[in-house]
Amino acid sequence: MNKETPTTYFINSKQSVFSLNLKEVWAYRDLLLMLVKKDFITFYKQTVLGPLWFIVQPLLTTAIYVLLFGNIAKLSTDGMPQILFYLSGITVWNYFSESLTKTSSVFTANAGMFGKVYFPRLIMPLSIVASSLLKFAVQFGIFILVLLYYVFFTEAVHPNAWIFLTPVLVLLMAMFALGMGMIFSSLTTKYKDLSFLLTFGVQLFMYITPVVYPTSALPEKFRFLVYMNPLSSVFECFRYAFLGSGSFDVINLVWSGLFITVILILGTVIFNKVEKSFMDTV
Repeated sequence: MNKETPTTYFINSKQSVFSLNLKEVWAYRDLLLMLVKKDFITFYKQTVLGPLWFIVQPLLTTAIYVLLFGNIAKLSTDGMPQILFYLSGITVWNYFSESLTKTSSVFTANAGMFGKVYFPRLIMPLSIVASSLLKFAVQFGIFILVLLYYVFFTEAVHPNAWIFLTPVLVLLMAMFALGMGMIFSSLTTKYKDLSFLLTFGVQLFMYITPVVYPTSALPEKFRFLVYMNPLSSVFECFRYAFLGSGSFDVINLVWSGLFITVILILGTVIFNKVEKSFMDTV
């Protein structure tokens, strides 16, 4: 009778800072799925509307933006319907900002769990990005429904084949949020003031990203400053693909992809280095 050979795991800190250790992450995929499910279910568990906030929040924010930026400030939307223009920006921005904000506090928020049991630390930021992706899917579905109304009953929007690039755009946002989040989460273990600065910084960052305005509305001599922001090309490509209007440059999108990849690598290096000793400083 053959006996099943027990699996042996060797846990040590002598690993390359460049290693994502994806094989071990895959071995803990059940934990990843459990954390995603837990975050998705419990976040709105004690609220009156519950998961309906996924729908109410972007619609309410869109209405406020239409009133403030569209009717009062009268910002250009490149001829696109105001509701669709702001809803598209909000849908994409919510995913990035939530992923970044939550990932940036992954060490301090989960110090108790990290100190009691071993598992690949990368599981936590990955679970946050994946959980936010589920919420993005719900809000993206709302955007598609509104878009279909304009497609079938008006001639204001003209979706095109660039829509098929949507998974790449979402991946770029996830990579950027994950990379920046791991950098800030590593730094806040020692410099806790950064968590307060990040909250303010994310709000400010939204206004140097074409969320409530198109890049074409800016003076031409200042547009290069906006395109230094790697998210600008992502937002412009998203709007161009679904609404058929706006400025979109493939070269800028490629530059954004390269920059975001560097940020993710840098975030991985810093995260791997800090995770070995962060319990001593939290």
